[in-house]
Amino acid sequence: MQMSQKIGVVDYGTGNLRSVVKAFEYLGAQVQVFHSPKGLDEMDALVFPGQGTFDQCLDALDQSGLHQKLQEWIRAGRPYFGICLGLQVLFEGSEEGKLPGLKIFPGMVRRFPPNASLKVPHMGWNAVNWNLQPTNPLRKDLVDGDQFYFVHSYYVTGVSSDVVKFETSYGIPFVSGIFSGKCVATQFHPEKSQSKGLQLYRNFLEKIV
Repeated sequence: MQMSQKIGVVDYGTGNLRSVVKAFEYLGAQVQVFHSPKGLDEMDALVFPGQGTFDQCLDALDQSGLHQKLQEWIRAGRPYFGICLGLQVLFEGSEEGKLPGLKIFPGMVRRFPPNASLKVPHMGWNAVNWNLQPTNPLRKDLVDGDQFYFVHSYYVTGVSSDVVKFETSYGIPFVSGIFSGKCVATQFHPEKSQSKGLQLYRNFLEKIV
């Protein structure tokens, strides 16, 4: 299998992108890191590996001009893969901050409720249920219960019924990813999830981009 998709990785200055870039390069994609919207339209897909805090992220996107470009890109139905905070910013806002999100989808980001038996942040391996038919190309060679790596204190709530929701349990069931059109976003980190994470990226490149 040979891939030559041009993947733009969004860098807003708060995280190490190396593992994400290396994962897509390993799968044969041509990867370019972007600090501004210039040149993004030449890409086949955008990947947003969000780290840091919600307001820090949104402020950086505003300052760089990437805020409006991300909204335009996703609303135009172009391929997008968001990771961790790259999922959360797609919604209306977060308890972690005061700035509005990108408002691509209705929904809010909440902190995990206090639970004496569970640590916050939720950190480590956990199972994902896809809520997709086994024949759906996004879950090729993936099954319910596959383990992925998480690091987060907040999760998305109020996601509309017309969006496919991946689900995981940590004290409470929560949305661990979404799939709508050509927009895929996960609360977990595929690039840190070994072979299953690479398979999800491969499916995105082969079937969505």
